[in-house]
Amino acid sequence: MVVSTRSAASPSVPRHVAIIMDGNNRWAKRQGLKSSAGHRAGVEVIRPLLKLTRERGVEIVTLFAFSSENWRRPTLEVQALMRLFSSYLDSETKQLHADGVRMRFIGERSQFSAALRKQMDYSEQLTRFNRDTQLVIAVDYGGQWDIVNAAKSLAEQVQAGELTPADFSVELFDKQMSLADVPKPDLCIRTAGEQRISNFLLWQLAYSELYFTDCFWPDFDAAELDRALHAYAHRDRRFGARDNENDAAGTE
Repeated sequence: MVVSTRSAASPSVPRHVAIIMDGNNRWAKRQGLKSSAGHRAGVEVIRPLLKLTRERGVEIVTLFAFSSENWRRPTLEVQALMRLFSSYLDSETKQLHADGVRMRFIGERSQFSAALRKQMDYSEQLTRFNRDTQLVIAVDYGGQWDIVNAAKSLAEQVQAGELTPADFSVELFDKQMSLADVPKPDLCIRTAGEQRISNFLLWQLAYSELYFTDCFWPDFDAAELDRALHAYAHRDRRFGARDNENDAAGTE
């Protein structure tokens, strides 16, 4: 069992890292390969990444694997992604369980096949008591979907007479969101040069540090991770508060 190196004395280490894994298709094109080869290469990064983050004291890793908008991609590419997702769960779940990793999925599952939903349920059930690391995989996920889902839940509670609009608060809304039971991401990394969050964890990333790299996801390695963690360690996180010594008036 790998013991987390994080401690209360190491706030420079993010507890929760979210990653937008971008650039698989462009990586494959540069290599003269089909897009499916890029996606397979991207999957191969995940296990060593979890080992690296665990060694550095990160407790939770959330990966943006398939967005709500990704269904709009060409049918053959979507089918290949679904096969790859199924293959990943089939080949990796037991190993991740042995490594003490808890697997979780967030997103709308109804469009996935019954067989794939069964695999997801099995992965979650098998690993539910693991505490070394949490791997959260966002599939058919969108930040807007997440917020609307939370609003629907609250509206149903109002309709049932369990709440009134006067009861609404940020804290109450927060409890309806995906990942309400874990700390929000401290750091969000996006690969492949794009500098946007693309509907990923819109609510949860409100005060996360954002880090963008030109590196394509299949090339993301220990050096790239350490650059991101180094950048994070040198950020001044005030969560809207003011540094009286150095700041003039402002929102941050």
